[in-house]
Amino acid sequence: MDYDALGRRLRQERHKMNWTQEKLAEKVEVSDAYIGQIERGERSLSLETLVKLANQLGVTVDYLLHDSIEITDDRFMNQIRQIMLSRSPKEKQLALDVIKLMFAHLDDMDPS
Repeated sequence: MDYDALGRRLRQERHKMNWTQEKLAEKVEVSDAYIGQIERGERSLSLETLVKLANQLGVTVDYLLHDSIEITDDRFMNQIRQIMLSRSPKEKQLALDVIKLMFAHLDDMDPS
C-alpha cells in the first residue's frame, strides 16, 4: 500500500474543499492529529475510515487508492467487461469505435 500517495491525494482533495485537517477530522470523527499522520503517510487507516474520508471528500475509494492498485492485462479486461455489461449493444459498439479511433490516432503519432 502506498500510504504516501494516499496521504497526498487526501490532502489535495481536502484543499479543494477548503477544509482544515480539523474540519475533516470532525466530519470523519477522528482526531486532527490522525488526519495529519494519514496525510503524511505515517499511519495506516481502517477500511471504515477510508470510506468515511472518501464520502466526505466526494471521491471514490479507488481514486484514493489509485497508486496502490496494480492492474494487469487480465484486470484491465475485467474492468472493461464490468463497464460494458450493463450497456446496450449500440453503446458497446460506440465504445469499441471510440477505442479503435483512439488507438489509430496513437499509432499515427508514434514516430517508430
